[in-house]
Amino acid sequence: MSQSFIKLTYHIVFATKNRVPVLNKEIRSCLYEYCGGITRNLKGVLVEIGGIEDHIHALVSLSPNINLAEFVQKLKANSSRWLNKTYFSDFAWQTGYGAFTVSESQIERVRNYIRNQEIHHNKYGGFENEFESLLKAHGIDYNRDYLWK
Repeated sequence: MSQSFIKLTYHIVFATKNRVPVLNKEIRSCLYEYCGGITRNLKGVLVEIGGIEDHIHALVSLSPNINLAEFVQKLKANSSRWLNKTYFSDFAWQTGYGAFTVSESQIERVRNYIRNQEIHHNKYGGFENEFESLLKAHGIDYNRDYLWK
């Protein structure tokens, strides 16, 4: 085959440091636009983004020229820098993140999930329960004793 055909779509989740609820609706709206710019600069497509006060979900299609870890590092570092310059003096994201592959047939389902974050938090009872349910749904083994340290 003389050409390569690649579409890499990920559902990425990360929280504020210590899950401090500082991302109000106004900040989130501006943050989402900024994250869209970061993603475009990295040759990706921000398909959907959403969240609540203590975390965000981003559905992104990445260029094959950047790996997932590098993309997330740049997204978190640049958005954190911008949040500190624009709104805060001591904002930080948590150290880790979750990332899950999404097949083309599931993109609309994941988009709806991201759009309805407040409903999911009423269902799951908070970020920790929601994140653990994502890990379980994707068959990812984890040790709860170390998950939130």
